[in-house]
Amino acid sequence: MPAPARHVPLTVLALLLAGAARAAAPVEAATVNRLTEAEFSHGEVVEIAAHLADSIGGRLTNSPAMRTAERWAQERLQAFGLRNVHTEGFDFGRGWWIESSAVRMVAPRPLTLRAIPVAWTPPTAGALAAAIVVAPMRTEQDFAAWRGKLAGRIVLVSWPEPPRDLTEVPFQRLGEADLARHHAYAIPHHDPEQVQKRIEQRLFASKLDAFLAAEGALAWARMSPRDGHLVHGEGYSYRVGHSPKLPGVEIAAEDYRRLARLAKLGEVRLEVDSRVHYVDDDTEARNVFAELPGRDGRADYVMAGAHLDSWVAGDGAADNGAGSAVVLEAARLLASLDVHPRRTIRFALWAGEEQGLLGSADYVRRHLAQRPPSTDAAAEVLGPYYLADTWPVTPLKGYADLAAYFNIDNGSGKVRGVYAEDNLAAAPVLRSWLAPFESLGVSAVVSEPTGGTDHVLMSRIGLAAFQFIQDPLDYETRVHHSDVDTFDHLRADDLRQAVVILATLLLDAANAEEPLPRRPVPSEPKPADPFHYPEPAKP
Repeated sequence: MPAPARHVPLTVLALLLAGAARAAAPVEAATVNRLTEAEFSHGEVVEIAAHLADSIGGRLTNSPAMRTAERWAQERLQAFGLRNVHTEGFDFGRGWWIESSAVRMVAPRPLTLRAIPVAWTPPTAGALAAAIVVAPMRTEQDFAAWRGKLAGRIVLVSWPEPPRDLTEVPFQRLGEADLARHHAYAIPHHDPEQVQKRIEQRLFASKLDAFLAAEGALAWARMSPRDGHLVHGEGYSYRVGHSPKLPGVEIAAEDYRRLARLAKLGEVRLEVDSRVHYVDDDTEARNVFAELPGRDGRADYVMAGAHLDSWVAGDGAADNGAGSAVVLEAARLLASLDVHPRRTIRFALWAGEEQGLLGSADYVRRHLAQRPPSTDAAAEVLGPYYLADTWPVTPLKGYADLAAYFNIDNGSGKVRGVYAEDNLAAAPVLRSWLAPFESLGVSAVVSEPTGGTDHVLMSRIGLAAFQFIQDPLDYETRVHHSDVDTFDHLRADDLRQAVVILATLLLDAANAEEPLPRRPVPSEPKPADPFHYPEPAKP
């Protein structure tokens, strides 16, 4: 059913509409038609996406492939005629890449398993063969049960969760009812206890590795979180001095369950050959920037961004080669049509998004606003997205210069609208800017905020920062972070449509009389439930 109606006081409604009238300056119809014709008939977004996925492949932050992508993106932006093409570096850590890997069951029968090394785990010294032990561990309290039982073994650390009925639609286009469900203002709920739980979960991997190494285990394996023989290989121990001691692999769920069943009947032996490499010559990650200069020389600007880094089980095609290709192509398209925006349009390709929005966090700290350093001992290991926010937020001189930011990072599905991120005053303006594209399936501006990508830290400090609503396709059900994140899961016409929408909104924001409305600079919130009792620790 549709979202419940919201009753807005007439005085507030009048102010919103008045703000929309002042800020909205829709791109001229002739320019919209030029953008649409140029992209749908002569665009290059598909070729850009194919090069990122097929020729460069998975782009783990600071890996050789990511360095190749950074150089290539700068070369393309310069060739497109963009100005001020440059990078900004920030401290990250070690690079890492996979040369080859193989995981086989050698007893009770030979069988090649679907598996991948976990990112930033060390290599094996050739093929490592040993018996397994199934020893599920989720918290430090679980270590006691396995002390003295793991020496000389390959330890399967996940609980072999049984298969579930697959009730999700494997491939989806959004209908009007789906879009309507997102149109609800999300009242903030600050829960300090949940923040601490996220920190503890993130730190557990390093504690588990240290325990296994101390017990004399040779390697460890975990179970893929998805069925369908998908593997992912995410890992987060990229900091210098925090690398794991033991090789680790992720095994497809179906193969992992088979190993667990066989281990109930007798000895099971695996052979793991993980040929991976660390890269330590340069520990800085780099964001890539370029600009289309504004014609009136004012200091403020609008911005589009996507993260260039990816995981490496697949080719990083949908996450987020698709978004990166759309940003690059929007830059090419606007430069080629000689549109001369009033404000400068800045384009960003972020690094370190997959490790916790590190690239966009560096941009926020450097140019927009700062928070006091975290006093949490986990701060050195965890990225800013996973730590509790610190207070107060102190806007920098450049805070007022960012008039709008548009992020694209939901796969290659058709754009259906914009998440307004609870920015009620900006919603009417965004709707007016999207009006020409109703026949392309773009009509929704929903209040709901969305997380997990590079607009979040800008939105958290009150800026007008937005993410696009896109058709899911098979992004969440199969593609996201998995080994099937390849070019075949992109949709060419959807990519072209996304370029047109992004380029037009950038022009709208660049030419508007006033910047898009912002929310207030936030202050430290009270706990949403002042009467909450923390849950006791498990025995």
